[in-house]
Amino acid sequence: MATKKLLRFFILIYSVLYVIVFNLNTKTAFVMNGQTESKGHPKGLYILFATEMWERFNFYGMRAILILFMTKALLFDHAFASNLYGSYLSLVYLTPLLGGYIADRYWGNRRSIIVGGIVMAIGELVLFCCGTVYQSAPGLSTFLFFSGLGLMITGNGFFKPNISSLVGQLYPKTDHRKDAAYTIFYMGINVGGALGPFVCGLVGDTGNPADFRWAFLAGGIGMCISVIVQKLFQHKYVVDPNNNVLGLVPKNSPKAFSSTALIISGLIVLAAVMIGLFYLDSKFNYLFYLLTACIVIIPAIIFVDKSLTAAEKKKVAVIFVVCFFVIFFWGAFEQAGASLTFFADEQTQRHVGLQIPIWPIIIISVALLFYVFTLFKKAAKNLASAFDKNLRVTVFGLLSLLSIAVIAAIIYLLSSGRHSISLEDVPASWFQSLNSAFVVLFAPFFAWFWLAIGKREPSSPTKMALGLLLLALGYLWIAHGVDNIKPGVKVSMIWLTGMYALHTSGELCLSPIGMSLVNKLSPVKFLSLLMAIWFTANSFGNKVAGVLSSMYPPGIAEIKKAKDHGIDLGNILYNKAIPTADQIAQFKKLEIPYEFKSFLGYHINNLYDFFMLFVFMAGTASLILFLVTKKLQKMMQAE
Repeated sequence: MATKKLLRFFILIYSVLYVIVFNLNTKTAFVMNGQTESKGHPKGLYILFATEMWERFNFYGMRAILILFMTKALLFDHAFASNLYGSYLSLVYLTPLLGGYIADRYWGNRRSIIVGGIVMAIGELVLFCCGTVYQSAPGLSTFLFFSGLGLMITGNGFFKPNISSLVGQLYPKTDHRKDAAYTIFYMGINVGGALGPFVCGLVGDTGNPADFRWAFLAGGIGMCISVIVQKLFQHKYVVDPNNNVLGLVPKNSPKAFSSTALIISGLIVLAAVMIGLFYLDSKFNYLFYLLTACIVIIPAIIFVDKSLTAAEKKKVAVIFVVCFFVIFFWGAFEQAGASLTFFADEQTQRHVGLQIPIWPIIIISVALLFYVFTLFKKAAKNLASAFDKNLRVTVFGLLSLLSIAVIAAIIYLLSSGRHSISLEDVPASWFQSLNSAFVVLFAPFFAWFWLAIGKREPSSPTKMALGLLLLALGYLWIAHGVDNIKPGVKVSMIWLTGMYALHTSGELCLSPIGMSLVNKLSPVKFLSLLMAIWFTANSFGNKVAGVLSSMYPPGIAEIKKAKDHGIDLGNILYNKAIPTADQIAQFKKLEIPYEFKSFLGYHINNLYDFFMLFVFMAGTASLILFLVTKKLQKMMQAE
């Protein structure tokens, strides 16, 4: 146990060191001595990069352990936890519509980002308290759980839509560096998305449910770092080419809306509403009806507008068709945080049994310290001016603290007399780092590939159909891996890893392409409303993901839980025994499913059937979209 904790400590130290090194290395590669340089990038890009990276660290880190916390600590059954997961992500994608509206008209980007970050940090603290008292005060922990996620939903609404909009404003309108800037910023998102699950899983997904609280605390610390970076440096560095500070309160905003008392009271009311909406959906499942109403009402509002030309209506119709197919994509893709986490935890052979010698750790540590020393020199050179004093002191402080931690760890290792450190199992939550890691690896290839094929580059709808096809192939891959596998038998990690690689390729064909398409085809008058439709489709897809995850067939966890109460669930599931009335009553009391489910007449009797459901769903959607692509292309070119 001691060696396991020691290994986790070392991995944690090196992960945090990597984050700082990556931030600094990105900055020194692109930032020159002035505020902006024609060959480099403005320092404001680095500030936005760091702010977004730490926020994504928080969001994806918490998401990686959320479903495990619900089922292992709060003891929710798989179906209920899956539906809650879907509702949470669905609301996360809806609230940016409100947050963006408030930022544009009343608060500005800067205040919205900081307020949203603070609210999310408070949400993580509430979840930490939930993870602390869940055994001693179950009723209080349930209240804290819904409150914490409600605060996360609220804060995300203000943070998410505002930071990315600042990136393009750092440059002149015709500046060729914009594309590279968004690439760097996108890297920040995915570095945070990869490290969040890794670090939060490291400290929280230990096999002891009481440790989940440390994952929430780690996410909260990441969120606090994000807010601090934005608060300290945004006003000085996040400026336009004329050195005007970006994201300030709009000039025509009523002064009353900048009142601290009004902001705090408004946030309390909004957070209370979000907590209530989240809780109500767990009882009445109203979100489906709300989202369906949005998808029906918004098109009606647009199409009855007489100022739209026939050509514009055709282009808008393309957006609605594309958004319809996006629902199927996210409904399958977002199984990552729900059913696929169940699979990683229960059905994947995660035992590695590695014995890591001490000497490579010492060598790597010394090499890192040397590299940190070179970063000290780079920072001293690139941040030498009086203008950059605060940023220079901050960077030096972070590097010094981490260097001290690594040196202390080396001294401890050398004095402990240990020859190796063991790594027994890979935490299930770590698999959620794969998507972001693959994005970092694959994105340059896709960017090159679309340019390399030149005139043969497929249209946007064709790329999106390809994305759905790759998603289906990912599920076909993992379905093959579990075919004819008996309950209780675990499969190799290669099946999950290969599936995530295919899913990431599909995401790169669909997600950025779809958003760009909405921007290109939207009439100026309805740009915001049509972006709302895009986010509503994403929200709908996430809700569908939760519902479909609830169809996950009973497996090892349920069979073990039933066995602990003297019932052979395996025989009942496979019709080798008929449950008695007393057993059925006990199943309901313990919230253990005792029969397989079906979806629209499709019976899900095992994991193979479950994964094939997504093959059929995504594959059919892909085929239909391929068939209508030519028609959509003609509508896109209408004049």
